[in-house]
Amino acid sequence: MQADHSTNLQLILIVLSPPPGVDFAVQRGRDELVKPFLKTADAVSFAVTLTLGPSLADGSPNFRGPFAQGTPVDRFVYVNSGFYAGQMGTPWERRAKIKLADIPIALVESAVGNPNAAIEARIEGTMKDGGPVCASVRAPQISWQVVKRSD
Repeated sequence: MQADHSTNLQLILIVLSPPPGVDFAVQRGRDELVKPFLKTADAVSFAVTLTLGPSLADGSPNFRGPFAQGTPVDRFVYVNSGFYAGQMGTPWERRAKIKLADIPIALVESAVGNPNAAIEARIEGTMKDGGPVCASVRAPQISWQVVKRSD
């Protein structure tokens, strides 16, 4: 199935306050790693494109595309860190699951198909143990909003 423009959904993932010296990457498919488009001491940022297929049986969005991992009812995006992000010689081997079902439906509806809009996830990047974010990321460790590009 070829996605038409109206089903594209732009997602920006911003990992805030990442631990120093730890690399991050988003997983595409089974083993491809996508590096951040912006990396500073304060944040690591990724941009990915998802597509929306026909709604699921319960009416919820059907997230698809090479960045969408998991089953249709439990889709997520992996944010890998340390060894899983391709970094050698690090003690960290972690992946964070960004649950797509946690995106408020109103945000999905306002951003889907709009090339000037994206859903932005702001993710706390450091866990209590001082290591990179891992496991299923849920509020308050993540917040969602729609951002729009100005003309």
